[in-house]
Amino acid sequence: MRNTAKFTTAALVTGALTLGLSACGSGNAANDTSGPLIVAASPVPHGEILTYVKDHLAKKAGLDLEVKEFSDYTTQNPATADGSVDANYFQNKPYLDDFNEKNGTDIVPVVTVHLEPLGLYSDKAKSLGALKSGATVAVPNDTVNEARALKLLAANGLITLKDGAGNSATPADIAKNPKNLKFKELEAAQTPRSLNDVDAAVVNGNYALSAGLKPAEQALALEKAENNPYGNFLAVKKGNEDDPRVKKLAKLLTSPEVKKFIADKYAGSVVASF
Repeated sequence: MRNTAKFTTAALVTGALTLGLSACGSGNAANDTSGPLIVAASPVPHGEILTYVKDHLAKKAGLDLEVKEFSDYTTQNPATADGSVDANYFQNKPYLDDFNEKNGTDIVPVVTVHLEPLGLYSDKAKSLGALKSGATVAVPNDTVNEARALKLLAANGLITLKDGAGNSATPADIAKNPKNLKFKELEAAQTPRSLNDVDAAVVNGNYALSAGLKPAEQALALEKAENNPYGNFLAVKKGNEDDPRVKKLAKLLTSPEVKKFIADKYAGSVVASF
């Protein structure tokens, strides 16, 4: 049975505001390595993967693991920075780099575990070619994932981005748009819910799974895993990389058992990166 705490956005934001990003934290974060390792995670697939580790591998490895699921991924880095949790597992490197730069924090990756391929989905078109001229496409509105969505569309010939458009690309960086696509910028969690209202939507892998979509089967276009910079990793506040509990979890998350669990459970919709 899953022993997982679920946190609402409001509660977490309140905690972050109260403690502040520069707070020393309390409990098991920072210097105390004797208690349980508290890890923040998005529910799917991160929380599921961590719960598998907790239920099947942690005890034998001598790791007391506590999983806290965050419904809003934007609150996980603040909770890690202020010491509310010891680590998090939900993000990729471009997203973390952007967060650290904007917030003056120093959160670092520990080990990359998996990739959730970003996909383009539609309830109206059965193929990329069937997208009509002037179609509206929903894309995530956060800096990194919007750029990632536009790169996916560009890789599949729907648009062309200007030279030099990088991890902060927006629709303003589109050089060619032969189908005259229109873009609706939404919070990432809202993109799968928008499918009834738009012609297509670019959806993060975890939100696609939560919405019952099957990326490997239903996506009109899907990111390739090879040389992909968007692998999701375990992360901690700098200085906590050598915490023995963190090292144990990193080893378990990249074990053959976890690789098999990911392959069996997600059937290509989530791909192990190790």
